[in-house]
Amino acid sequence: MLATAESCTGGLIAAACTDLAGSSAWFDRGFVTYSYPSKTDLLDVAQPLLEQHGAVSEPVARAMVLGAVRHSQARVAVAVTGIAGPAGATADKPVGTVWFAYAVDGAVASECVHFGGDRAAVRAATVRHAIEALVSRLRDQAS
Repeated sequence: MLATAESCTGGLIAAACTDLAGSSAWFDRGFVTYSYPSKTDLLDVAQPLLEQHGAVSEPVARAMVLGAVRHSQARVAVAVTGIAGPAGATADKPVGTVWFAYAVDGAVASECVHFGGDRAAVRAATVRHAIEALVSRLRDQAS
């Protein structure tokens, strides 16, 4: 089973998954946690972690993916948190910065990717990358 924890994509990864016929056999649930309180309330992301690192960070992405697994029936999860723009950027976190975290049977990995384009392009690229990277990780585990 798969769970998603999404911030900047607002549920688009879950929507892409559930667009597929038969997804009820492998998709458990999606968490849309756009605000700090929602990350804390729904995924147990610690407030001090958010305050110290900001929502768009590796520690928060990893906490989100672990929270998604903990609060679901899933053994596999993906979390994304990023800056889709046009506002919200900083010098060290420009528009297009997205942190991904993946959990597969207890193993957690994370990565930061920078996408170009406007808000829609960043969100679309994030969805595509999340799904492709997760499928790749599952294939690697199966072989």
